[in-house]
Amino acid sequence: MKKIKYIMSALALGLMFHSCDVERFPEGSIELSQSFKKVSDAEYWNNAVYSFLRGRVYGIYSYSTDIQADQLNATQDFGNRNGDLHRWAGFLSTDYTIRDVYRGYYGAINNINTQLQGFDGIVPANSAEKAKMDGYYGDAYLARAYYYLNLTLRFAKAYNASTAATDLSVPLLLVPDLEAKPARGTVEDAYKLILEDIGKAKTLLANKAGAVGASRFNIDVATALEARVKLYMSDFSGALTAAKTLVDGGLYPLNSTKASVEAMWATTNSSEVIFQPKVARPNEMPNSNAPFYGFSAGNNDFRPDFIPSQWVVDMYDNADFRKAVYFADTLVTMSTVNASEKVNIINKYPFIVGGLNTDKSTNSVVPKVFRIAEMYLIAAEAAYRSSPSNTADALTYLNALRVSRGLPALSGISGTTLFNEIKNERFRELAFEGFRLDDLKRWGEGFERRAPQSTVLVRSGDEYSSKKVEASDLKFVWGLPDNDVSINPNLDQNEGW
Repeated sequence: MKKIKYIMSALALGLMFHSCDVERFPEGSIELSQSFKKVSDAEYWNNAVYSFLRGRVYGIYSYSTDIQADQLNATQDFGNRNGDLHRWAGFLSTDYTIRDVYRGYYGAINNINTQLQGFDGIVPANSAEKAKMDGYYGDAYLARAYYYLNLTLRFAKAYNASTAATDLSVPLLLVPDLEAKPARGTVEDAYKLILEDIGKAKTLLANKAGAVGASRFNIDVATALEARVKLYMSDFSGALTAAKTLVDGGLYPLNSTKASVEAMWATTNSSEVIFQPKVARPNEMPNSNAPFYGFSAGNNDFRPDFIPSQWVVDMYDNADFRKAVYFADTLVTMSTVNASEKVNIINKYPFIVGGLNTDKSTNSVVPKVFRIAEMYLIAAEAAYRSSPSNTADALTYLNALRVSRGLPALSGISGTTLFNEIKNERFRELAFEGFRLDDLKRWGEGFERRAPQSTVLVRSGDEYSSKKVEASDLKFVWGLPDNDVSINPNLDQNEGW
């Protein structure tokens, strides 16, 4: 008898299983190599790329870093959900958030590596099949780049050209091997792999034109990821070039009314969306950002785990369309202190009658993975930081976004004042989408949480509403999961964990 690998009939979901010491395949299963015979087999694996991706955006993959940063206050009823990372001091490598994010990304990477290896055994019968296979390869490379970027952002230091060759990132796995005990690559290695995968994807997807609201990868999605990666690498010239390609292309006009900004989050219909995975009830639902919303069906009221701090709400001028879209002024109840007050809760992911949600207890929306607004922000920051003395381009991109959101254009500013306005606008536009902690880390900034909207509804004290974190705090970089470090002697844990 021999050890074999097999894959269950739910191939479209990309779920891999392993068996040992069996002589035949389980009922409804096929041996793994048999799932890579035809181009139609590759299509199933390609569908799995998107199924896995949908489950690895939003939810714990984004709200956890926002809860760790400076935008939110824990409420009295939050029940210590995400409490350790919010307090920082009790945030340990045994935390389920660290475990689930790490394994979620690597589970998807293992699936991609399996299919890339398997695709090499499929021989297209004609040019049409060759074009399909090119697309499947391109999707896989781009998804792998996305996952490795997010792993590197979470578990490694911010990119620094002078130390990237020695700073540790994560293990960089390119083939499926569940028995491997890999060491960590460097930050330089990680970004090199990410850019190589994006480069392959751009070649393979070159004939797949971008489309507003695309639910499949295309050349514009690859370019958007490239712009984001190069910004995080401080390759400002490269980031500007990539972002300008999409901004100047004109395919994705900015929303310029309150109704259109609201529709972007409430529906799948928005001119700004470069990529949003397909979702549908009941079996293709996205992750929910439930800690922000907290509707209690039993009590018919709102009891969120976290609400935005007062300074966050105050960052939005009343003329800003986003203020009425991102927030909802509503009565919030906390049973532990027997109190109710009207405060602003996060409504960026709203419950919409007739949408994905069946009741107000859920507030799932289609994930907006790449939007043109982010490209304007990347272009503005990259233009300024690549040439601080040339403010014209930075102001052009910054003002285009500001005006589209109902704000006046800025003029006569430069230097630190301009850069702060760019950072503030990035904060306003991308709030509660999981960017904040990474931005603080790459800018080398700590923070101090400020006054809450309500002193009655939220937890107070040094670990909550007045928490202060220095830029040098080691927990800006997450520790590797304790169990993975324990079973793999080649994994070095991050400092401070």
